Amino acid sequence: MRELTRLQTVERSIHKKYRKTLWNPFIAGVKRYRLIQENDKICVCISGGKDSMLLAKLMQELLRHTDVPFELAFLVMDPGYAPENRRLILDNTVLLDIPATFRDSDIFSSVEGSDSPCYLCARMRRGYLYSFARELGCNKIALGHHFNDVVETVLMGMLYGAQVQTMMPKLRSANFPGMELIRPLYCVREDDILAWKNYNKLSFLQCACSFTQNNAMGVGNSKRQEVKGLLKSLIKSNPNVEQHIFSSIHMVNLDTVIGYKYRGMEHSFLDDY
Repeated sequence: MRELTRLQTVERSIHKKYRKTLWNPFIAGVKRYRLIQENDKICVCISGGKDSMLLAKLMQELLRHTDVPFELAFLVMDPGYAPENRRLILDNTVLLDIPATFRDSDIFSSVEGSDSPCYLCARMRRGYLYSFARELGCNKIALGHHFNDVVETVLMGMLYGAQVQTMMPKLRSANFPGMELIRPLYCVREDDILAWKNYNKLSFLQCACSFTQNNAMGVGNSKRQEVKGLLKSLIKSNPNVEQHIFSSIHMVNLDTVIGYKYRGMEHSFLDDY
């Protein structure tokens, strides 16, 4: 029997060993939220971490197996990585057979000294990604946020933002008409991504900006870590707590909500009381 190459092993693991935990929830999310339409050209945005690298492979595999005609472009936006970090991303795109286009920016140096570098960096990254994706002729950008990001965002909004909000599976851009953001890993859990990474002995980039390297973690990241810790403690007594939070954002009962915003307008239960 012919021995599989490392790339073939990685791709085979998606469909075989991790079919139930990666491929099936990925496909379920794409279908449930109608993320891909005929003739889309989707820019898969690669940060170099485990989530975006898996996203790139899943999108590649979907393109190979679907009857829906669409196109893919793979974009690595370099915000100012150290040479060794850029090399790691490049090596992984070669290893995983991802034909990525690299674009440079000076985001890291621009946010240096800011009071909110993580927030500002995220905002600037998004703008650059939309601009570069448009240059590539794309109408959508795909980001690697997963199930756990969604659940944590819900709790962070309540505990630290004093509002009930979530990370949407897709979102039209307000600043780039005709462009849309999609999150195809919406139903994929982080532990399963880690299991796939470790099984295939893959090494991906962690957050590599100078701010987080010089500080234990950014303010936003510290809050997310607190929420991760809270969820871990809750799971000990209720193993389904993450799924319950995820399900709750799909079934908001407005009859029991005191106030809410819709399309920028504030509403109160007293309006129709």
